[in-house]
Amino acid sequence: MATLQETIEVDVPVSTAYNQWTQFESFPEFMRGVESVEQIDETSLHFRTDIAGVRREYNAQITEQLPDRRIAWVSTDKPRNSGEVSFEPLGPEQTRVTVALEWEPEGLVEKAGSAVHADSHQISADLKRFKQFIEERGIETGAWRSAVDGGEVEETDEEAGFAAGAPAAHARADAHHAQSPHTPTPSPQRPAGVDPFIDDTEPSDPS
Repeated sequence: MATLQETIEVDVPVSTAYNQWTQFESFPEFMRGVESVEQIDETSLHFRTDIAGVRREYNAQITEQLPDRRIAWVSTDKPRNSGEVSFEPLGPEQTRVTVALEWEPEGLVEKAGSAVHADSHQISADLKRFKQFIEERGIETGAWRSAVDGGEVEETDEEAGFAAGAPAAHARADAHHAQSPHTPTPSPQRPAGVDPFIDDTEPSDPS
């Protein structure tokens, strides 16, 4: 198996960095090696990548998500690969983001090891673009704060607390996320991602 790890420090709070990484379909905005990501359901993704001329297309499952700590995934078909991104707060406005990948090389070029260097260079460049992307925005494009354990979605403490205070609104939010779990619809009054528990489908009070 080939492995690599890349790290970068970004000048945004850990929740902002983490929330942006839950928006998988936005990856092509700052990852040139990723052509597209399709969100199939809450934990299933379809990737199309092109790194140094090596094209890969595969399905993946999110196996673990711990809000503000880590996201891990594994492919469910070939090419076999897995990885995780972890988040470490360095202060109220700074976060260390670490990406670790492991995959099974295919073909003569990858097995010779030349693609490992290309992948390492691509991921390092993509992390620099992520840094520029999130620091220039200063806010995530959306957020999904549920936890995932063993590929199964679990309710987090913050969601449970919200549900106790506003069960009807939470039910509406659940229905909204079921249709598009990682891509909240922006409200005209605020950028998406400011508060992941505001139901964007609910009309605002005109008064």
